[in-house]
Amino acid sequence: MTAIENKDQSKAFGFGTQIRKSPYFEATLRWGAAGFSVYNHMYIPRDFGDPEQNFWNLVNSATLSDVAVERQVEITGPDAAKFVQMLTPRNLSNCAVGQCKYVLITNAQGGILNDPILLRLAENHFWLSLADSDILLWAQGVAVTSGMDVEICEPDVSPLQLQGPKSGEIMQSLFGDKINELRYYWFADFELDGMPLIISRTGWSSELGYEIYLRDGSRGVELWERLMEAGQPYGLQPGHTSAIRRIEGGMLSYHADMDSHTNPFELGLDRLVDLDMEADFIGKAALTKIAEQGISRKQVGIEIGGEPLTGANNEFWPIIVGSEQVGTVTSAIYSPRLQANIALAIVSIDYSMEGTEAEIVTPFGQRSVRVVPKPFYDPKKSLAVKV
Repeated sequence: MTAIENKDQSKAFGFGTQIRKSPYFEATLRWGAAGFSVYNHMYIPRDFGDPEQNFWNLVNSATLSDVAVERQVEITGPDAAKFVQMLTPRNLSNCAVGQCKYVLITNAQGGILNDPILLRLAENHFWLSLADSDILLWAQGVAVTSGMDVEICEPDVSPLQLQGPKSGEIMQSLFGDKINELRYYWFADFELDGMPLIISRTGWSSELGYEIYLRDGSRGVELWERLMEAGQPYGLQPGHTSAIRRIEGGMLSYHADMDSHTNPFELGLDRLVDLDMEADFIGKAALTKIAEQGISRKQVGIEIGGEPLTGANNEFWPIIVGSEQVGTVTSAIYSPRLQANIALAIVSIDYSMEGTEAEIVTPFGQRSVRVVPKPFYDPKKSLAVKV
């Protein structure tokens, strides 16, 4: 594929100044971005053509996605490590410099405010690579009354995601054998044509992949084009994060599968909560009480009967047993690989057992559903972990 040269294409979109554009914005337009949504007050490309073809590009070769909307909250200062631990119930005592951790940010009630990737750049230097909510303001507010010596800002950092089975070969062509030393959920400093980068073995796809954090926003178009050029022999295509693949992998989307009224235990994320560690964190008392009392609802995987869904759900669908609503479908999609309609849902604990049958109410009528195991594909994430 060659870049689509259309300098007037942006006139087709109603872009204003109050929503930010990423450093890769113009490049994504040239390469065929045809639709955007807003995430963390920024435009993110959501349409490069057929979403099913985007999925097959991802799982068969590789895709490059603009995810600069994953804004970084940078936390530094003498008390940075102590402060970051206060934000999350995950025990960070074994988090080494150069390591990434998937963490939850919780409020005083134990609700989830964000589920970022934490990167530890130095002993007291951290990034929180955010999902879609204003954790920069939350962290700055918490710092005001914390009594800790920290500085909190948003640095000039903009990630791309290079994901798919060919991503390792593409990265090796650019960075040599050093890239093969990166372990899953670790990162390192790199440079490409003078562009300062941090590269991590992470991504929102459940496939082999990398996140490439550009530390100079003025060179975004240059980096995008350099990666696309290097990827052409390997079948690299421009793309967007795949709803099909992330639901197959049971990956959560903030505001869809969880929010500030959802606690970690309802999502089965007990491993991210350490109530026994000595360190205190926001929400510890509430989560301790929830752990003692038990949960009343639980996230499950479901299969939906009937014809293939056309696109993802744009609203939450009620789950009905008899005349009672027992839950809600949060993310639904048709998987062409599994040839099934699959979804994530949150249901009353009494209806969370595998094999439970129910009905859902959708804009196109009622359909039958059945609770099934999740993730739906590659449950041990063997694809993402391998090199």
